Amino acid sequence: MKLFYGWRMVGAACGIQFLLAAFLTQALGLYIAVLSDEMGWSKTTLSGAAALQSVEAAIIGPVLGWVMDRVGPQKMIRWGMVLFAAGLLLLSQVDSVATFYASALLMAVGASLGGYFPLSVALVQWFEKFRARALSIMSLGLAMGGLVVPLMAWSIQVWGWRATAAGSGVLVVLTGLPMANIIRRRPEDHGEHVDGIDPAQVAAKAAAHLAQGHPAPAVQIEFTVAQALRTRAFWMLAIGHGLALLVVSAVNVHAISHMKEGLGYSFTTASWVILIMTFGQLAGVLMGATMGDWFEKRKVAALCMLAHGIGMLCLTYATSMAMLIAFGVFHGIAWGLRGPFMQAIRADYFGRNAIGLILGLSAAIIALGQIAGPMIAGVLADLTGDYQLGFSLLALLAALGSLAFMLATKPTLPPPAVPAA
Repeated sequence: MKLFYGWRMVGAACGIQFLLAAFLTQALGLYIAVLSDEMGWSKTTLSGAAALQSVEAAIIGPVLGWVMDRVGPQKMIRWGMVLFAAGLLLLSQVDSVATFYASALLMAVGASLGGYFPLSVALVQWFEKFRARALSIMSLGLAMGGLVVPLMAWSIQVWGWRATAAGSGVLVVLTGLPMANIIRRRPEDHGEHVDGIDPAQVAAKAAAHLAQGHPAPAVQIEFTVAQALRTRAFWMLAIGHGLALLVVSAVNVHAISHMKEGLGYSFTTASWVILIMTFGQLAGVLMGATMGDWFEKRKVAALCMLAHGIGMLCLTYATSMAMLIAFGVFHGIAWGLRGPFMQAIRADYFGRNAIGLILGLSAAIIALGQIAGPMIAGVLADLTGDYQLGFSLLALLAALGSLAFMLATKPTLPPPAVPAA
């Protein structure tokens, strides 16, 4: 039996996510901890680079969505891999704050063009019945990227952070570009069908069910961008997602520094805690892949927000390794389970036709959380001398995000306007 091409795309998307996670998302905390020691830069300065990446995402998110809806993902993702590699190579030459910010911006643009957003849009076009499963498997790459944090820490200690960054850039070019070539636009453009299922077979099965007295299957409703923007669900999903990334981005940037400076653990031990978090994330992703299409996704996301908050409190006030392990389990599972659901919910609610621009506009709002998280933690750490106040505030905001998801009920398509007589 021929393998549905969409699953090949899932594999390639998973691989690209792995590269971005291993060399940026999960590794950024390592580079920031090293640069803080070597360059003597403040946490606010270092947090600014992470915030700059999110500002870039907020600015170009809607543009990416518009482009994705019209020209498809492949060229965009290829350029993303090139720019991401260029940013890593520039990082290896950093000798000033300006150069560091330039490298962060290049990596951010590359990650935006070739990362989670365009990959999600591409997969949403190929899957409906198995959408949560496909997006969860793609997110395995993001989780598995965390598995190499101890290896990255070892490389930085043995070979130095400059050589590690340069080597990472070369690997991105050699492996990322071939995987980008596998990503395609819509199944209909390549003689395929959504989920690999012939619509004629679906129609015949539906007719048979109707003949037996069963209710007709639900038909996917397609929203325009304007209609989606007028729903409560669009804004509640954006707010909840933004509050989730408030925590995730702060952890990625500052968790290692907090464990090292605030809790007194070594650089290596802190990287192993991140590895535990990654195993939790992997467990969450696998849970989503196996059960994600069985439960109401917004309620699962609401529970995950509470877990994010509990995990942050365990990290903030850890008095033993057991509490750090609890942080890794709660935060990791919440991140892995919730993350893939974010785009799946929007596709379930608003359909496929305008999903690129809908996700792009959502990304512009969500980026506010990505900007604020590292900055809140970094600025308050500089002002108070530790991360306790900043992390506690983020934990509270994460818990409040649970309410946003509970309010994000599925919208109904408004009736067409009746022309005036």
